[in-house]
This record gives sequence, C-alpha cells and structure tokens, in this order.
Amino acid sequence: MTSYLRLARTFLVQIAILMTNPEETEVVNEEVRLQKALAAAGVASRRACEELIVKGQVKVNGKLVTELGSRVNPAVDKVTVRGVPVQFDTTRVYLLLNKPAGIISTMADEEGRPDLSSFVTDYDRVFNIGRLDAETTGLLLLTNDGELANQLSHPSFGVEKTYIARVVGEVTPMTIHKLMSGFELEDGFIKADKAKLVQVAIGESLLEIELHSGRNRIVRRMFDYLGHPVLGLVRKQFGSIQLGPLKAGKVRELSKVEIGALLKAAEGKPMRASQAAKRAPHVTAAKARGK
Repeated sequence: MTSYLRLARTFLVQIAILMTNPEETEVVNEEVRLQKALAAAGVASRRACEELIVKGQVKVNGKLVTELGSRVNPAVDKVTVRGVPVQFDTTRVYLLLNKPAGIISTMADEEGRPDLSSFVTDYDRVFNIGRLDAETTGLLLLTNDGELANQLSHPSFGVEKTYIARVVGEVTPMTIHKLMSGFELEDGFIKADKAKLVQVAIGESLLEIELHSGRNRIVRRMFDYLGHPVLGLVRKQFGSIQLGPLKAGKVRELSKVEIGALLKAAEGKPMRASQAAKRAPHVTAAKARGK
C-alpha cells in the first residue's frame, strides 16, 4: 500500500508541475519592438538592447536580426542573445538551493521528514528539478516552470552533473580507470563522464566525478561497487550552473545567463560551462570535507 501511495503521489506531483495558471504565466500575445521586448525581459536597458541588435548578437527564430524596427511576438517567437535563449515570461522563477544534509528532495514529505518547503516560503508553487538523496548536499534547482522541470528531470536529457565525493580508502589510478570505463550495476551499465582524484589521505580519498545519469543514488552505488563507500557527497554543478560560495540552506535566484543555459539544456543543447558568463567559484575540497 505504501508503494502504491508513493506512486500515486509522484503522479500527482508530475501533473501539478505541468499545470499552470494562465493568468499568472500569460505573455502578451502581440507584436512589439524587439528592443522593447528584450528590455522588458530584463536582458539589458533598451539602449543596450538596441546595440546588441545592431551588432548582430540577436536572433529571432534562428535568424539574425539587425534592424531596430524589427518586431516580435514574445508569446510565440524564440529569441536568443549571443546564443542564450531569452525567457519573456517574467512570472517564471528559477532558484538555486544549497541543500543541507538531512533534507528530503520533495516539497511535502508524506512521512513528515524535513523537506524543501521551508527554504522557499517566499515563492509560490515551485518544484525541484531532479533530486538529491537526504544525506547528499549541494546544488538543487527549483522552479515554477513545470515544463522545464519535467524536461530536465527526465533521464533522456542527460544533463551533466558534477560532484565532490569523499570516500573510504585510498583510491588508485585503477579505480579512476574503472569509473571511466564503466561496469554493470543491478540496474544496468554505468560509467563516469569524467573522474579525477583530488586528494588522498590516510584511510580516505577525495574525488571529483561528472556524469549525466539521473539514476537513484547512482554516485553512492558506483563507489560502493568499487569498494569505496561514500563518506560525504556534494553536488557542485548542474550543466553550466555552479554552486559557488552559497551557504548551506540558502537560496538565490539564477541570473539571466544561467536561465538561458537551462532553457538551452532543455532544448537538448547543453551549454558548456565556459559559455556561462561570470561563473561562480568552484566548491573547494575543504567544503566537501565539511571544514
């Protein structure tokens, strides 16, 4: 019965994130000047937006636009600036939480355990994009953009995620090779996209691992298989979005560039980290060690 209730609740959550109130998310369905639409979306001032257009840095529906008299329909047309999609719906919210340990990745836990709701009391109807298990800390994205949340949470989109893992034992180059070449787990083949040894101490090691799989507790299960159980795990990056120096339990809104990176990832074209302007500093090894 418990399994049935969980499945039913998951189904209801998926329905909820796909449902939106038209009055809350409606974008004006009429043509306006391109520079006005860009300025209203928060890209830059209208004068700066005019300069972007003239310099050939704006595309509408994939076509370069350099005429200041050009008009767009924000409800229909897809506009990019320097290759980054523009979100015209200003009611959309995109958040980054540095999830502490002991928090369940859901907005309402049926067993009464601490969940995500307490961190987003200032925002209505937001949902997490993917999950982190209770003891894993670090970057977790939340949004009221149901379509985007559903797309990026689906395993088929394969957004790269980077973790810092502190594990039992002294990891050798052979272990790194096994991570990169892959192996079979009970639910199928798995391998890391990237893996590197950061530090080796007496009885434990610190590694950075990147993979695109969204399977349940996959990083922990990979290291368990290799004989190096995880002592601490921090997610530091999701696509090109970085955790940076945000303190545990704190939330920040994503920048326009970061939002564009998410929209591009949802199109199946993840941006490289180097394309996201002013990237936040890396999570340090000390943070993963809990110092």
